Amino acid sequence: MASVPVLSLLLVLLVPVHANAQQNLSNVIHSGSSLSPNANRTCWVSPSGLFAFGFYPQNDGFAVGIWLLNQTEKTVIWTANRDDPPVSSNATVELTIDGKLMLRTGKGREKSVYNASRPANSAAMLDSGNFVLYGTDSNVIWDSFDFPTDTILGGQNLSWGDKLVSSVSISDHSSGRYSLNMKVDGNLVAYPVNSSDDASAYWPSGTSKSGYPAHLVLTRLGVLLANSSYPDKSGTTIYRATLDADGIFRLYLHQFKSDNSSSMLMEWSALSNQCEVKGFCGLNSYCSGKGSKADCYCYPGFDFIDTHNKVLGCYQNFNEDDYDCGRSEDPAMLYNVASLENVSWDGIYSIKPTENNACGQSCVEDCNCGAVLYTDGYCKKYKLPLRYGRIIYANKSTIAFFKVSKVRKVLIESKRSLILMLSIMLGSVLSLCFVLATSSILVYRHKFDRYRKLSENVNLGLAEEFSLQLFSYKELESATDGFKEELGRGSYGAVYKGTISEGGKTIAVKRLEKEVEEGDREFRAEITAIARTHHKNLVRLLGVCIEGTKKLLVYEYMTNGSLADLIFKAERPPIWKERIRYALDVARGLLYLHEESEVRIIHCNIKPQNILMGNNWTAKISDFGFAKLLMPNQSRATMGEEGTNAYLAPEWEKNSLISLQTDIYSFGVVLLEIVCCRRSIEVNVSADEIILSNWVFKCFVAGELAKLVEDENVDFMTLERVVKVGLWCVQEDPALRPSMKNVILMLEGKINIPIPPSPDLSIVVS
Repeated sequence: MASVPVLSLLLVLLVPVHANAQQNLSNVIHSGSSLSPNANRTCWVSPSGLFAFGFYPQNDGFAVGIWLLNQTEKTVIWTANRDDPPVSSNATVELTIDGKLMLRTGKGREKSVYNASRPANSAAMLDSGNFVLYGTDSNVIWDSFDFPTDTILGGQNLSWGDKLVSSVSISDHSSGRYSLNMKVDGNLVAYPVNSSDDASAYWPSGTSKSGYPAHLVLTRLGVLLANSSYPDKSGTTIYRATLDADGIFRLYLHQFKSDNSSSMLMEWSALSNQCEVKGFCGLNSYCSGKGSKADCYCYPGFDFIDTHNKVLGCYQNFNEDDYDCGRSEDPAMLYNVASLENVSWDGIYSIKPTENNACGQSCVEDCNCGAVLYTDGYCKKYKLPLRYGRIIYANKSTIAFFKVSKVRKVLIESKRSLILMLSIMLGSVLSLCFVLATSSILVYRHKFDRYRKLSENVNLGLAEEFSLQLFSYKELESATDGFKEELGRGSYGAVYKGTISEGGKTIAVKRLEKEVEEGDREFRAEITAIARTHHKNLVRLLGVCIEGTKKLLVYEYMTNGSLADLIFKAERPPIWKERIRYALDVARGLLYLHEESEVRIIHCNIKPQNILMGNNWTAKISDFGFAKLLMPNQSRATMGEEGTNAYLAPEWEKNSLISLQTDIYSFGVVLLEIVCCRRSIEVNVSADEIILSNWVFKCFVAGELAKLVEDENVDFMTLERVVKVGLWCVQEDPALRPSMKNVILMLEGKINIPIPPSPDLSIVVS
């Protein structure tokens, strides 16, 4: 064992706390014992009363963990299943008769707090801060010290391969953004979470080096000696070393006095400047400031993803795809160059000697270039997203150049001129409109009568929606040759192929077959919503027919079938890059419905059969038969009839209110289907693979994502990113699902994606 590098906090206490792992008969937790936030007993306390194991408040519920008592605020040192959602006050923890320590959430679900090959006979909360389980022979079969979260205590070891992972915040102890890894050479190294390459490291312990503070010394054996400069003469002193939420590793001293008072002091900090922590600011942003006063800022041409949470990073405030990058004869017509001094970031992909002015221009002419750094006569190019940005304080000057949209600037600068021009023209326009309106009364009188009848019969609120063409039933019956060629079935009716006599344009006609009141309501919702939506990733509504109980919708015709045809039925499914493009098309269509249309719309029926392929293989969302419209002051809508079971979010089954997150769940199911080119539920497979989301999660945890795409040639970094997005989207708790805007940013690799928890809380991955 001496050859294994171990980091151990050896604490020198004048009044030591006896904390061995032997059973203290006065403090044994027997089988059948339980805890609950609602019960008289919410925690099990150590003999000295310094540590407790049980339920503590987290967010809007409770978590199970260990904390220091006698503190004004709970100092949590360990959390069980830390990335699971908080549980309700009805939850319980029980050491069962059959030797399991089970957490029951109060919603009929249960999960083990620990994994051990032997059943537990009893348990104890020790004065060392270690929670232990004993077997029938009174030997320890499991203890919390072997599974640290963000903290280690005196007597607790970190062996090679172990790591600490920071918490999200001081009040949210789920996994955060940083990790502290014990390397095989005995070095303790801090990284942004999910990064373990040398370039991402921001603090090494330097085991073989000297010069550390006297109260924190790494010996040649890899032992960290923690000696306090504050002697404990009247009580108990406890040390803890924590990787804090800000990514800095710190040593703390807790003093418990005989008069029941307590205090906490920070003894040592690995870093003094917050900006030294790589990843403190998110992608496409940089850290500026010293000490604890650091803040995050966006580069020119970028905006904050969330101005209230700047550490999430920034996104480019224009889309290069919209500027025909690489095909424009003069890129200078599209972009300006903005500069920023004394910043730096990681991830260079090209370096060439050049002049200052030419450096920025070279980025404008390169579609792959997101920004450049000019230093000492060299131009360094970087792709987006930009990682680990920070202000540098060095003698040599560094200038960064960024592409910014010239169109955006022109629009802003011309705003006043535009307003002035419109003001001058307003009188003339009003006069002209009056003349045209008077003439139109005569020319369109018979058409007005038809629209008035439409409004009276259906109460659509579309009397002025003249962009829709009004068809008669006979016209559509003739156009479809008696509804002869059925293209498919959507909600509330079948869809038929037809041809308009004037111009020979091919159309798709949806005939609603249900005549009940519910169908009328859905019809009104559909026609109202679609008539006001215009987006390249939405199927366009061309016209409508209402004659008594006969109600039909006329859509543009999609020539290439549905996404379901491509990924489920085709002999050769689309290549990986095409599938990812389809996923982004669907995501952008949903973003429009959720956030950019005149009224927010919940589609409620997202599935591959309702995603149609246009002439240029652009994916477009169709079938608004279950659309729920949300007014600006609403966030949720009541449910009507159900959609397709495999794509329904859990809140449908609970008969509760639905929200935009309901569509996010359905999109997540579709996204995983796009990845694997199989349906979300398959019966002719092994038991582990029947439910796609569960199988994908197991493959993700096991590092076996290649199983999802078989022998296909894919970019595995993109594969992992897409899988993580899909798993976040299909979380049972709607609050855990990302917004559609963040889904797109994650799919494009513009923001970091945390490790997703299991979409099924019943899954226990060892």
